[in-house]
Amino acid sequence: MFELSQLRCFVAVAEELHFGRAALRLNMTQPPLSRQIQILERVLDVVLLERSNRTVKLTPAGQSFLAEARRLLKLAESAALLAKRVANGKAGSINIGFTATSAYSYVPELVAACRREMPDVEISLKEMVSGDQLKRLDSGEIDIGLLRPPIPRTGLSAFRVTAEPLIAAVNAGHALARSTTIAIEDLAAEPFIMYAPYEARYFHDLLVELFSRAGLVPNYVQHLAQIHSILAMVHSGVGVALVPEAAMNLHFSGVALRPVDLPRQRPAELFFVSREDNDNPLLPIVAALAKRVAQDPVKIRQSDPMNGSPDTVFGHFRHRS
Repeated sequence: MFELSQLRCFVAVAEELHFGRAALRLNMTQPPLSRQIQILERVLDVVLLERSNRTVKLTPAGQSFLAEARRLLKLAESAALLAKRVANGKAGSINIGFTATSAYSYVPELVAACRREMPDVEISLKEMVSGDQLKRLDSGEIDIGLLRPPIPRTGLSAFRVTAEPLIAAVNAGHALARSTTIAIEDLAAEPFIMYAPYEARYFHDLLVELFSRAGLVPNYVQHLAQIHSILAMVHSGVGVALVPEAAMNLHFSGVALRPVDLPRQRPAELFFVSREDNDNPLLPIVAALAKRVAQDPVKIRQSDPMNGSPDTVFGHFRHRS
């Protein structure tokens, strides 16, 4: 099989049609240049150049081979440049898992930062619950997980990116919507829409602990997994709920979102998690961006806090499943 160095020699001679000028162009002497062309012709078992004392001409085979030789050299150059860009974190791909709730605020901010800093990097987003993210991290199917605790410490690197309070969601026509702050006791006295114990285990356990500490036993009327489904039930008057502050980004029509008076509230946390042995060169760059976004989050856009019926703006977040 021929070598790239032989192709470069052939292309130089074919373009110059002169061994002396081609040798000067390649910064080499003429004898080794001639030997490289001879070796190439022997490997291909064809004559590429017609030589005489005065002229050098391409044979028909040489003319056809010249186009392919140029293409191969360009591909080799592109491959080398791509490898350097990937090694330097300027190209390549990275797979990120995320929970549905994180798509309301943090994930769009992180992806926007990645697009600005790494426009040529392919980012694949996969929505899944935290437990599935841990399994996909272990199998190497995703590079990064944006997930809820608890997080196994063995073999994983993790840091917190968000810690947001829980807020009350009540129907805009409900008497509680007229309050600036709602007491936890008032929520427990109403029909309460709870998180599903399996599909939304983190938020389910968080609220169970919250009510237990307050010595309250709410009347759970529904168990749902998704925040937007819970807000839809609140809008319909089925009950009240507690949701993470990021839900304000949904601007759900007919739902009033209010701070809750909680003496010892544990915030809803989101962690950036990756495998310690992951050698993707993009990982440390994205991790640095994730920390920067976490330290300087975009302020949540919201309507007047006393206006319970802002326009419905459901943000659709495009991702790959």
